[in-house]
Amino acid sequence: MKTTVEIPSLLLEQAKRLASKEHTTVKALVEEGLRRVVAERKSAKPFRLRKVSFKGSGLLPELADSSWPRIRDTIYEGRGT
Repeated sequence: MKTTVEIPSLLLEQAKRLASKEHTTVKALVEEGLRRVVAERKSAKPFRLRKVSFKGSGLLPELADSSWPRIRDTIYEGRGT
C-alpha cells in the first residue's frame, strides 16, 4: 500500500545517507523503524499504580463531611504557624 508521510528535511537526509551506507532504501529503514515501534509498544506492559494504603480505618468520623481546608487545618494543627 502506498501512503504519504511528511519527514523533516534533516531527518530525511540522514536516512538517505544511512540507507546508502547500508546498501538499502529509505523505505526499508522506515519499515524497520515502524516494525520496532509497533513491537515495542505491543509488548510494553500498561502502567499500573501500586496499591498502597495506611493502617487505620480512614477519615475521622468528625471530619467525614468536612471541606478540604478543614481537613488540612486539622492535619497540620499544632505543627508550626
